[in-house]
Amino acid sequence: MNLHEYQGKTLLSKYGVPIPEVRVLEDASSAVDAAKEVSSKTGCKIWAVKAQIHAGGRGKGGGVKIAKSLEEVEKYSREILGMQLVTPQTGPQGKKVRKILIEQGIYYPGDHEPEELYMGVLLNRSTSRNIIMYSPRGGIDIEKVAEETPEQIFTEEIDPKTGILPFQARRIAFNLGLEGDAFKNMIKFIPKLYEAYIGTDASLIEINPLFKSSDNKIMAADTKMTVDNNALYRHPDIADMRDTYEEDPNELEAGQYGLSYVKLDGNVGCMVNGAGLAMSTMDIIKLSGGDPANFLDVGGSADAKRVEQAFRIILKDPNVKAILINIFGGIVRCDRVANGIVDAYKNIGELNIPIIVRLQGTNAEQAKDIIDGSGLKVHSAIQLKEAAQLVTKLLK
Repeated sequence: MNLHEYQGKTLLSKYGVPIPEVRVLEDASSAVDAAKEVSSKTGCKIWAVKAQIHAGGRGKGGGVKIAKSLEEVEKYSREILGMQLVTPQTGPQGKKVRKILIEQGIYYPGDHEPEELYMGVLLNRSTSRNIIMYSPRGGIDIEKVAEETPEQIFTEEIDPKTGILPFQARRIAFNLGLEGDAFKNMIKFIPKLYEAYIGTDASLIEINPLFKSSDNKIMAADTKMTVDNNALYRHPDIADMRDTYEEDPNELEAGQYGLSYVKLDGNVGCMVNGAGLAMSTMDIIKLSGGDPANFLDVGGSADAKRVEQAFRIILKDPNVKAILINIFGGIVRCDRVANGIVDAYKNIGELNIPIIVRLQGTNAEQAKDIIDGSGLKVHSAIQLKEAAQLVTKLLK
């Protein structure tokens, strides 16, 4: 589950991770009061006004503004709240901004140059260990740093038996080029960040920028945080942070029926049972010259109603020009799925796109008889490769 920046910072602060003073708003009319509250806590006279959406690159899209007066705070708040923010991660449709963050300005005069660093905590699946990924060159162009100067990206692997050790924190601070108070503050910051990652069952915490202020303070200036859905039962407080406005409505509807659905950009709708088989189906569609429009796993207990709902969700995507149904009858019986296909076809009405069905496994022959005897305009296939090639042929 993805969290907003302000939600991630709230969780980090509970673990002692330093963050700027912030206020969250849904109404621009209270922006000035919020800015005054931030100033009374910190003494700052500059504020950041930040759009809260589940996407990066907000600054490039105009979703982050630096206000140097209370008048600018109100002006930028009214501009950003309600805007359809388009960033490199939202796609051309963008996302509507429903909340903003008023944050203390962290660029203030001091004895040292402020620096923007980068740090992320995530799982390295190839070693089954958590790693801390970091760089002395943080900021909005971190992707370019990784591409053009990969030697500036460092990693520290964490032994799950011991957790982050003091020498590892010191090595990270050294590789970030820190010294003096900044070095000391960083080696305090790192264990707290890692503790927050473990304590919240996060799958990703990304701090960009990880900020070193002009007085050598270390703080999380921006936070991207993702929590493992499978662990939410342990964290009802985090589960309550879910923002359904930021999620695809079809994916939400699919979840209500026990379907695993993720929308993609292609034109071939997929209905499959089993995540592995679904991935293989999408791969072979791609290799055959097609383009999958979705990932959809109907699960092992697919009945007629669930299959019908899967059909309806797939058909809500106007880009779908063909549907490939690929079912292996191990747990679920093929005849049950076949009945679901027939019922769905009848309940939904005439479908003007080709449907290709591949059913293998338990009661596959009965399933074929059900579909053949239904009078539906569907195309049968035995091999998966044959089904994918038939999809491409029918699309053409």
